[in-house]
Amino acid sequence: MAATKYNARDCFFEVEDFLNPGTWVALRTATGGSGEGGIHTFSLSHEYETTDTTTFGSAGRAEGQNMQEGKSITLEGFRLKDPATGALDAGMALVEAQAARLGADSLVGFRFAAPGDTTWEVWADAYYQLGDQGGGNNDKVGWTCTITRSGPSTTAAKP
Repeated sequence: MAATKYNARDCFFEVEDFLNPGTWVALRTATGGSGEGGIHTFSLSHEYETTDTTTFGSAGRAEGQNMQEGKSITLEGFRLKDPATGALDAGMALVEAQAARLGADSLVGFRFAAPGDTTWEVWADAYYQLGDQGGGNNDKVGWTCTITRSGPSTTAAKP
């Protein structure tokens, strides 16, 4: 079958529970399964640090090499909260708690996959930073976080 477009809403995102390493909790994007989805936008970013390798022999043409590559992903959506108990969505609550942790404790796993993938892309160590929350008179409360990889990516089988 030929490659085809796929829906961003069908991608999967999971945060590792720092209190139970190896346990993954979904940041929900769709309404099926465990309730209303909160995430509605994501953006995977790549950053590069380069070095200039230009010499006199380059004859006036710039030369360089990539020396470092970084990745981060920004998730945006609606902040989900149980009106009866006040409890946040489980995935969002973990992200918010993780974002408050500092030093070595600030690193915990993150993984994501596109629909149909048989493997997760896993960031065994990633740090989490919250973005703006809020809204206007006729808005639902927004929620944003940026997750940045620390170290290499790996993969894991996706059931």
